[in-house]
Amino acid sequence: MGTPATETPQGTAGTPDARTPHTETPPAGRDAEPRTGPFRGLSPQAVGMIALLFTVAIWAAFALSARALSTSTLLPADAALLRFGVPLVVLAPALWRRRRRLAAVRFAPAAKIICGAGVPFFLAAMYGGSLTSAAFVGAIVPGMVPLFVSALMVAGGKSAPRGTQAAGLALIVAGVVALVWRYTAALDADVLLGVGTLLVASGLWALYTVGLREVDLDPVGSIGLLCLPSFAVIALLTLTGVLPTGIARAAGADIALFLVVQGLGVGLCAGLLYAFAIRRLGPERSSVVGSLSPVAVVLLAVPLLDESPTLPVVVGVPLITLGVALANRRSRTKVSADA
Repeated sequence: MGTPATETPQGTAGTPDARTPHTETPPAGRDAEPRTGPFRGLSPQAVGMIALLFTVAIWAAFALSARALSTSTLLPADAALLRFGVPLVVLAPALWRRRRRLAAVRFAPAAKIICGAGVPFFLAAMYGGSLTSAAFVGAIVPGMVPLFVSALMVAGGKSAPRGTQAAGLALIVAGVVALVWRYTAALDADVLLGVGTLLVASGLWALYTVGLREVDLDPVGSIGLLCLPSFAVIALLTLTGVLPTGIARAAGADIALFLVVQGLGVGLCAGLLYAFAIRRLGPERSSVVGSLSPVAVVLLAVPLLDESPTLPVVVGVPLITLGVALANRRSRTKVSADA
């Protein structure tokens, strides 16, 4: 999922941004932490770039899995259980140590985080992906986040975007229009419904991004704040029959795929790796490289999902990618690109 930057919410759960409060980015070429392990011979910038490339791959995998769910033996509720449950299991000891800080988070920012990247966002992204394509998920969900965040900031009394950021937002809008114009002219109801749902998902992620700026949690704490109530909600909805579940009859390969991509990848690794990359590269460089996520989705969807890029995709995705890169330059709010 994968945006407007200096007060950077670096921490996450997902989809695509990470929040690391009280952490200063080391200047280029410097790092206070020793280089150990398999990356001992590499510079801090090289290690950060490796972490960032892995993050972009995970963001792309989220978009691909949103589309793949429509042909999977898993249902959306099953994928959500894996998405929010696996990080809780892996991080249980660390979250227990942070229980007091988690309990101290105010209701308003907690609600923004839980609604913005939790069950409502996840189901909207999955449903929108089932009606459109991986390229649409990878471009619209992270691509529109800077626009929605800017709107929220203006509504909160901040100044309107100017200069490079305004140009970037205009390119994002142009890219989305290029993506959907053909389907609007043909009145393709399914695709238009899917696009509308993906726009809702993007707006929710923007709400999550704003909420992250209002809490004082490290990336692990932010993951716990998101996943604990989200898992409780999705478990309650499945146990009461509100949402159907088919995980007991699902193919083992499908369960393994979504466990790795959604649970370990999006739920756990993306946030931690992105926070790590920002420490090494800085928020601006990280956001520019992270904006390549939509391109990665389009390229990977060809061999993995047998999707052929259409002319709207070829025109729209580069416009959105360039717009996201420009919108992240010298702006006040860093926005996640993943979902």
